[in-house]
Amino acid sequence: MSPRWEPNPDIRRGRSVVYSLHAHLVFVPKYRRGVFTDEILTRCEEITREVCEKANAELREFNGERDHVHLLIRYPPQVKLSTLVGSLKGVSAHYHREEYADHIRKYLWGAPFWSPSYFAASAGGAPLSVIKEYIEQQQRPS
Repeated sequence: MSPRWEPNPDIRRGRSVVYSLHAHLVFVPKYRRGVFTDEILTRCEEITREVCEKANAELREFNGERDHVHLLIRYPPQVKLSTLVGSLKGVSAHYHREEYADHIRKYLWGAPFWSPSYFAASAGGAPLSVIKEYIEQQQRPS
């Protein structure tokens, strides 16, 4: 290795690729209802981490407020972002409805938990530290 080369933990290597792919995702529940509590957000983060690990992705940051969640995800080029989003929303909706049925029923009716839409932004333009700080500063319900 060249003495000028400094390893960057955000740059990953594959067999034939060197990459640094990060996505800032925002999900909202159906009708943007304020369904989230601190406990539900904590569980949502756990579920999201598990789904990311199974997809060979990494949840770098997670936070939210009563009516939305923010995720910062690092993923390999083999992962189709829309497929990962579908898995994240599908698996978390299943567990939320199962584990917090009484609470969620007050805010949402019918089968859908998440709104079918989502926000996704490439996180390469702004420094990751700025996005991470923004997500950390979300007003989490107490």
